[in-house]
Amino acid sequence: MMSLIFFALGYFGFSQTEEQVLSKEVEELLLVAPKTYLKINKALKPYRRDTIALNRFIQSALENNYQAGYTYALNQKGTVYRNLSEFKRAIALHQEALVLSEEIENKEFIVLSLNMLGVVYRRMDAIKTALDYHHRALELAEIIENPSVHIKRHINISFNSIGNLYHTLGQYDLAITQFKKALELEGALNNKLGLAINNQNIGEANEQKGQLDIALDYYRKSLALNDEINNKFGQVLCKNSIAQVYLKQDMPSAALALLQTLKEPATNLGDKFLLSSVLINLGWAELDSGTISEAEKNIVKGRKLASASNMPSLVMYADLHLSDLEEKRENFSKALEYQKEAKKIYKEITNDRNLSYVNDLILKYQSDRKNSQISELAQENELVKSRLRKNQTTILVSTLIIGLIGTILFIMYRQSQSNYEKRVLGLEQHMLRSQMNPHFLFNSLNSIKLYIINNDKKNAVHYLNKFSKLVRRILEGSALKETQLSEELETAELYLNIENIRFSDEIEYSIEVADDINAEQVKIPSLVLQPFLENAIWHGLSSKEANKKIWVIVAKKDSIHLQISIIDNGVGRKVSEEIKENRVLKRNSVGIDITKERLANFAKDYQNDFSIDIIDLFNEEGNSRGTKIILEIPMV
Repeated sequence: MMSLIFFALGYFGFSQTEEQVLSKEVEELLLVAPKTYLKINKALKPYRRDTIALNRFIQSALENNYQAGYTYALNQKGTVYRNLSEFKRAIALHQEALVLSEEIENKEFIVLSLNMLGVVYRRMDAIKTALDYHHRALELAEIIENPSVHIKRHINISFNSIGNLYHTLGQYDLAITQFKKALELEGALNNKLGLAINNQNIGEANEQKGQLDIALDYYRKSLALNDEINNKFGQVLCKNSIAQVYLKQDMPSAALALLQTLKEPATNLGDKFLLSSVLINLGWAELDSGTISEAEKNIVKGRKLASASNMPSLVMYADLHLSDLEEKRENFSKALEYQKEAKKIYKEITNDRNLSYVNDLILKYQSDRKNSQISELAQENELVKSRLRKNQTTILVSTLIIGLIGTILFIMYRQSQSNYEKRVLGLEQHMLRSQMNPHFLFNSLNSIKLYIINNDKKNAVHYLNKFSKLVRRILEGSALKETQLSEELETAELYLNIENIRFSDEIEYSIEVADDINAEQVKIPSLVLQPFLENAIWHGLSSKEANKKIWVIVAKKDSIHLQISIIDNGVGRKVSEEIKENRVLKRNSVGIDITKERLANFAKDYQNDFSIDIIDLFNEEGNSRGTKIILEIPMV
């Protein structure tokens, strides 16, 4: 059976309280307003699975402007909905908690929110997204000096989660390596819940490898730990896994006796993933024991629950057992239908997971080769320059010849066409000059020179490599009408990385692409993002003291339009204009005007519209908290 995944901050067990008054300890919490997870959790732990009490605390936290407590409550509420398989509501709550924790610069809650988002996406089989969130959490947690116990726990959670993702991809040995790392660290913290979780996970990986006796040993270790801490969820999960091994060992009577005791507690826990698995396993045990009608009821019930909760792995698992059931009834055509449906689901899951896994390997391979590409990039840059000059000369000569030998009517027609071509060429030239202006080139090379003077060879080579690649991309892009979305985003990331050198790595940026977008297939006009990013940096962030951030978010507006949002938390347009008026050297954003004209030409060619909206962002007090630019571009 597919792996049952569980972990994170003792989410097992739910409060059934209808009305619950916040304790005096919580009242004191609102007055003192600590910012660390452990101090907040000490007061709120009794209420963290009670949505009524959490909602009451959220209201109190908002009234008292207690942002750390509010963030804690959002994550706990999201965990409740995740355990009920209400994934969209859980994601919305964790995302809100992430944004708020970044605003208040609370690293503990940033790590917590990232890991919680990874767990939800993992439950939904969104492997790449889940892996990204867990890697971000792990990278941040590992660089924190003097980490708290909470941060250490989340390092373990990240290892555990990445192990579960490898497990989902069928990389069981890699998964076991991650689980054992987490197991060792949980032992150092004497965290029995974490020890129970990782013993369970190692058991699941060994079960998938066919090592049933080893799996059974780990399941029993996990069950003993869950019994010790009275973890109801963990107890049901372990017993269900043990019964599953009994079924694979052809011991249906032992499995049936165990599973019959789990149906009621699994229902009471409310976790649809666990209940669906218990019902399907119970039906399997009844099928092998000869009670076919009861088996069908439980398997069908488990399948409906899995289907309604968007859990394709369990739907496939149920279909396989229903196929066996129909075969025992000698209804072979129906058995074949279930077998085909299971095969179809397996193929869909496998294709998605393998694609994500291969993409991750490719990215890692590309990263390892970067330091060997400097000379190749320089040669390619020269070839691109030569090609560009040759193409411009050819166009000019061709235009002159056609003008000399044409008739009056053709001259008139050609004049119209020539004007359009000159405008496009002019836009390309202006675009190239705006993106490779002397200030940018000089300052970038000067920053790299400082690394060389300071004998920091590693950073000098690293940033020279990025600078070379960016120059190549700009030169290539200036000759192209359109480019792949993935290429454009990589160029934008290179530009942000180079500019960040000049700001001493003070700018934090992220580029997120929606899961339903294939960045390798979608094409957009080349080099459209850099002018907006430059504007955000120099007019929005350069005048800000700290906490400088840029987000680039790519999503579909509809079936024919791509929506790209560029958000900064800078000083805003009004303050920027005031600062600009007082400067001796003024930077004019001509690149944006040029880009608007290029987008107009691009949209016209594909008979679709485009739009650029610039939105000023304000906080509750009416003060500026940045600018948001929304580009809506036709997709090709």
